[in-house]
This record gives sequence, C-alpha cells and structure tokens, in this order.
Amino acid sequence: MFTGLVDDIGTIRQVTESEAGRELVIACRYTDLAPGESVAVNGACLTVRTCGVEGADRGWFSTAAVVTTLDRTTIGRWREGRSLNLERALRLGDRLGGHMVLGHVDTVVPVRQVSVRDDAKLVDLTLPPALHALMVAHGSIAVDGVSLTVNALLDDCGVQLSLIDFTLHHTTLGALVAGNEVHVEADVLAKHVERLLAPRIGPAAGS
Repeated sequence: MFTGLVDDIGTIRQVTESEAGRELVIACRYTDLAPGESVAVNGACLTVRTCGVEGADRGWFSTAAVVTTLDRTTIGRWREGRSLNLERALRLGDRLGGHMVLGHVDTVVPVRQVSVRDDAKLVDLTLPPALHALMVAHGSIAVDGVSLTVNALLDDCGVQLSLIDFTLHHTTLGALVAGNEVHVEADVLAKHVERLLAPRIGPAAGS
C-alpha cells in the first residue's frame, strides 16, 4: 500500500524483454532497497527483482511488468531516459499524508486540457463512466502515482485537478500537456462502497 506522496523521480536506464516480462532498470535515490520489495512506479505497484548502490545517495533497481500489467498501463511504451514517479511502500506508523493508494492502475486516459489559473495548474481528464461515478468533488484520486484532490467534476465524465507548486516541482506532473497519457487509480474506499451497495441500488453507470 502507498499514500500517493512521491518521494523520488527515477529515470529508466535500460529496457529489455525476458521470460519475466518487460524488464526495467531504474536509477533512483534509494540505497537500501531489498529484492521482493514493492515500489510504486508511476502509480503501478512493481516488485524489485535486483538492486544496487552507486554512491552515498544513488542507487538502482530492476523490475519486470508481466502481460496483465502491460495491458492495463503505459509501461509497454516506456523507453530509456523516461522520468518516473517513485514511492516506496507504506510502513505501519508512517504518516498518511495523501490517501490509501494500492498501486493498481484502473485505467489509462489522455489529458484533455491543461491550463493555468493564478498560482495553480489545472489538468482536466475524461474518465470511463464507471470510474467517474466513483469521483466526488474534493475527493481523492491518484494520477501517475500522485495523490491529488478532485478540484471539480466536469461534463462528459470529466474531472479537473488543481496542481500546487510543490507537486509541479517534485513529480513528473509539471510536464503534462494535453494528449499525454496518465495512469489513474480511483479511491479504494469508493470502490468498496460501490461494490457493497451495488446489489441494492444497481451497478454504477457504465459498469
């Protein structure tokens, strides 16, 4: 489990294909990773296969995405040099500064529009109807692994996100432009509530 608070921006060093799937070697600041550990990579929970240290404050790890992960994410299109949002798994006792994020990508959508309003960068997305039904104004959503607040619900299954200065400078979201594809994960609490209520009120629109 994660919180959606990105604590490093990693860089893909190598991409290869193997029996384990699409393997990535990612440079990062983590120097105490262990094989088998979970890391959220642009919001997708992946397992550390191997890892190493290259200095006092730099390290690397390898991970692999299997076909089911490739089907649900953009990982199959990632190339060497790409920047990625990274977050290590939550430990009991850590501060939950974002919201509960599982690292299970629900959908991939293109950015509808990017605009600036005063000191905020506004990002509009269009979601599948079933996912949009789980959104509430000022609720939580994870985009490329970043915990964000839904600024507004828009027509045509849209949501608007308002990015603060810290997010723009400490994640990859500051570089978003219209047309970029992003990973989206809905709030897991909303999913469970919808699932529990479905037999009584019917499934969410588009389910």
